[in-house]
Amino acid sequence: MSIKIKSPGTVANLVCGFDILGLALDKPYDIMEFELIDTPGVVIENRDDFNLPTDPENNVAGVVLLAALEKAGINKGIKVVIEKHIKPGSGLGSSAASAAGAAVGANKLLGNIFSRDELVQLAMIGEKLATGVKHADNITPCILGGITLIRSIHPLDIVPLASPDLYVTVVHPQIEVRTSDARQILRKQVYLKDAIKQWGNIAGLVAGFMSNDKDLIGRSMEDVIIEPVRSILIPAFDEVKQKCKEAGALGGGISGSGPSIFMLSDAEATAQKVGEIMKSVYDGLGIENYVYVTTINKNGVEEIA
Repeated sequence: MSIKIKSPGTVANLVCGFDILGLALDKPYDIMEFELIDTPGVVIENRDDFNLPTDPENNVAGVVLLAALEKAGINKGIKVVIEKHIKPGSGLGSSAASAAGAAVGANKLLGNIFSRDELVQLAMIGEKLATGVKHADNITPCILGGITLIRSIHPLDIVPLASPDLYVTVVHPQIEVRTSDARQILRKQVYLKDAIKQWGNIAGLVAGFMSNDKDLIGRSMEDVIIEPVRSILIPAFDEVKQKCKEAGALGGGISGSGPSIFMLSDAEATAQKVGEIMKSVYDGLGIENYVYVTTINKNGVEEIA
């Protein structure tokens, strides 16, 4: 038995919702093929140029598959062929796509034996290997699609949010920012006045999604805690953000831990213009870049022919 799935890229945090908000993208996405084999264990074959480990204990998808087999309690193995299009270290949920894809793929092979929450918990094992932390802000939208809120990790409490018909423009400057490194530079304490402002923005953003209030969405995408620190790792961040908002983008910021930057727009023409601005800035700096003009993926990981 074998199946093939596509696992979408994701934007985590959504500016003010550090570790609790995320959305799935229609592109880019990874392709993963799974096959149930008689030999116990996990066999990994990579069909890309990223040179990721093939030892399952050191591979994000591999540890998830091993955990799924152990949880299922069967004396079988899984072979996975991975074709990654989401570059590791891009800030677009590359490790989450591998982990979530592995969890969903294993579940389908094994007869859909795991619940939604069990899939998320399995995939979080992969995220811990990649980043050192079991966070689900990329994992959950990748599996479920749309926009999700992680109200709690212990116990796991996932809240799917309404997904307005918005366009997402992403620029990926070809530099790497490791999630583990981007976490280390964060402040351990914050001022109460900053926390209060952040809580207001998170609440406003969630309310904006649920009521399809695009103005509220735009003015709530402000981060006074994480972005001011992390943005120093991304060349021309402030310039890109300012020019995109002047061009009509609702708002946006760092995608995950960066270096990718995302912007939300309510019209395709605006999203395309934003993409041109992003590309122009990084071309001018001599930094190779990729720009995606896409939409919110409502399905998450899904099986393909």
